[in-house]
Amino acid sequence: MNYESPQKQTVKLGEMGLSNFAPYLMNRLMGRYNASLREEMSELGLTTPKARTLAVLSVNDGLLIRDLAIYTVTEQSTLSRTLDQLQADGLVRRQADPSDNRAVQVFITDDGRAAFEVLWPHMAAAHAHMFRGISEDERRAFVATLQKMLSNIRKHDI
Repeated sequence: MNYESPQKQTVKLGEMGLSNFAPYLMNRLMGRYNASLREEMSELGLTTPKARTLAVLSVNDGLLIRDLAIYTVTEQSTLSRTLDQLQADGLVRRQADPSDNRAVQVFITDDGRAAFEVLWPHMAAAHAHMFRGISEDERRAFVATLQKMLSNIRKHDI
């Protein structure tokens, strides 16, 4: 990775503390969020990568596999296995991109959309639970900050 050299002495993690280190906090948040959905996902035969894939395709259907990997924050090898399983379960279908036969698009099927629609209320409830006691203004500011942070580290246009 290409990291900029700090101009002044960097604070050590032990001095900062994990509770003040944003990447650690974001990982903890996502870990707890995913864990809160594990039972519902399992009942639908889904894993976190499968659920992420269906969620993304429910909004952006027909993505190329390389773009789907970015949106789902999944390594391409993991995504390939995930897509194999989702296709075997009839939840997605793959087809060659009409403009480039070497590229493959992924589409959510009606069964995939139905499975996601069962999971979505649980996802929305877990999302609401994370923001319990946080005002709408604070939530908007937090999301805007996350968007800026993503822009700072973005490697792709999506």
